[in-house]
Amino acid sequence: MAQAPQPNSVVRIGILGCGNVGAALVQLIERQAAVITERTGITLQVANVAVRNISRDREVNLADGVLTRDAFAVVNDPNIDLIVEVIGGIEPARELISTALANGKPVITANKELLANVGHDLWAQSDAAGVDLLFEAAVAGGIPLIRALRESLRGEPVTRVMGIVNGTTNFILTKMTEEGADYSAALSEAQRLGFAERDPTADVEGFDAGAKAAIIASIAFGARVVAGDVYHEGISGVTAADISIARRLGYVVKLLAIAEQVGDSPTVAVRVHPAMVPLSHPLASVRDSYNAVFVEGDAVGSLMFYGRGAGGFPTASAVLGDVIDAAVNLRKGTHGTIGSFKRVPVMPIDETSSQYLIGLDVEDKPGVLHAITGVFANHGVSIRAAEQEGIGVDARLVFITHLAREADVQACLSEFKKSPAVKRTSGLLRVIGE
Repeated sequence: MAQAPQPNSVVRIGILGCGNVGAALVQLIERQAAVITERTGITLQVANVAVRNISRDREVNLADGVLTRDAFAVVNDPNIDLIVEVIGGIEPARELISTALANGKPVITANKELLANVGHDLWAQSDAAGVDLLFEAAVAGGIPLIRALRESLRGEPVTRVMGIVNGTTNFILTKMTEEGADYSAALSEAQRLGFAERDPTADVEGFDAGAKAAIIASIAFGARVVAGDVYHEGISGVTAADISIARRLGYVVKLLAIAEQVGDSPTVAVRVHPAMVPLSHPLASVRDSYNAVFVEGDAVGSLMFYGRGAGGFPTASAVLGDVIDAAVNLRKGTHGTIGSFKRVPVMPIDETSSQYLIGLDVEDKPGVLHAITGVFANHGVSIRAAEQEGIGVDARLVFITHLAREADVQACLSEFKKSPAVKRTSGLLRVIGE
């Protein structure tokens, strides 16, 4: 029988990195120390913090000797009980985490890039070592999504997880929707306010959301999905005109991460792209830098998780929850297994189906509409609604399709680019949530 934690049992923590999240974590541990000890019988002690630059000014006060440049000395120190990794990137984070696990130390990480690429190997190593590797903060900041998928919904046949998992792009799209800003102006505003990095590529081109989608799919379906399996398309091509059309038709544009089981088969489909969401859907009301994830299951129906998906303190809160769980498990001599991951087919984007909004700049003259609808018919794409904007040389046709296969829609677009009836394909958005 597992023993209860000893009164005032001390767990010494080594933190790798002391940026926004690391510094906030140190402050939360200090602020919550008495409550944590009262509820768990464990005292958390920040023993070492590994940083690249010791002389840099920081928002935390650390005792002499706590800061070090030698991260490997921290993970190899027999007096350190538990490791928190918040440095990001794949190397040296992977080697540091692997070394810590090999030394029998539980690890808490917020490193989505690492887990989306080599997480399955590290999870297997943690199970073999009998210690925790926890990562709540890697996907949706302070939102307790991973714990829900791992624990509360472990017996639930989850069919789809869909959500807004990148605050930067949601902020930009909110500005474009509510203020009529174009993409460049909204991005500049996000950078000025600190919501976007100087180089925003990972966020605006969907790489960040793609990594999170891979982790979500792995946990929701027990599948070996890595970042390279995920189709990702960002928001840099979304125009003010796209936003305006969507709004007029009763939709809002969001960058969505979608992971779903394909029918009764073992195949999963995982993708990230902008999508038109009906105003009646719960995700449509998620504004600014907030995140929200919609989980659908056979037995539970629909659930939505909402909150701040980034920021030092919300992310550190998720990290601290994992730290407490791992510390209690360590003192009990147990750990929470994540289970095994099976290799399953990942459906290519061409085989997925959706409704689509397609915009075409055309000349307003006889025969154009007939030529265009003929292309749709030739590729088996059925039109649900159509309208014309403008006249003469400024004419634009906007179509919303019924459910159609991505490959068939792309074949239509390829043919339109060669057609003398079409001057330009001016928009393509998938329609989600009907």
